[in-house]
Amino acid sequence: MSQKLNRWVVFGALLFGTMAQSVHAGEVNAAVAANFAAPMQQIVALFQKASPHTVKVSTGSSGNFYTQIKEGAPFDVFLSADEQTPRLLEQEGLAVAKSRFVYAQGKLVLWSVQPGLIDAKGVVLRHGAYKRLAIADPKLAPYGMAAKEALEKLGYWNDVQSKLVTGENITQTYQFAATGNAELAFVALSQITKNGRVTEGSWWIVPASMYNPIKQAAVQLTAAKDKEAAHALLAFLKSEKAAAIIRSYGYELP
Repeated sequence: MSQKLNRWVVFGALLFGTMAQSVHAGEVNAAVAANFAAPMQQIVALFQKASPHTVKVSTGSSGNFYTQIKEGAPFDVFLSADEQTPRLLEQEGLAVAKSRFVYAQGKLVLWSVQPGLIDAKGVVLRHGAYKRLAIADPKLAPYGMAAKEALEKLGYWNDVQSKLVTGENITQTYQFAATGNAELAFVALSQITKNGRVTEGSWWIVPASMYNPIKQAAVQLTAAKDKEAAHALLAFLKSEKAAAIIRSYGYELP
């Protein structure tokens, strides 16, 4: 084979490889529970470096995503803040059977942007001078349900009704406290944690015995347009690189 012909063979092989990679590059439309927005951003950045696929992330409450998926919203994967919603989607044929897995276990925390306001045992809920307590909607957000369970366990649920401010999701709930519109808020530990540390305000990590475990599950949706790309993203979510990010935000791993 001549040197000129050999160059054309090599060029053709490279061109074919580039085209093949382009053909297999897909976009994943991911519905992600609001509490997992920050770690997901970092996970997606690593995933896109390691694969030809791109990811579009939408964040919100798990309950609202469930409704949207049932109504035909074009999501490919769903990262819920609970385990029950993805299981229900599986049972209804809207999620791929056996694709569901728990990717993180969340922790509930009572938080204030004000240093020193919250004590080490959460007694501020009973005796503190506060006007507003923010929680996520228990009907839509698993962290909101966990907050309700904790307040019931403490015997405070009825007492705080006049002070409750309800967020549609855990992000809105956090914003109520971060902006001072509520002195206290039940939020996800991941929202106030970075690199394994809480660096702002005051907080009380609610004992896990006060609410049902917040096992967060992911699932591939039946209507996924690019099943290969969707599967690749969920596989990456199980990787050690993703696990390191998840741990750094205060989650436990299954």
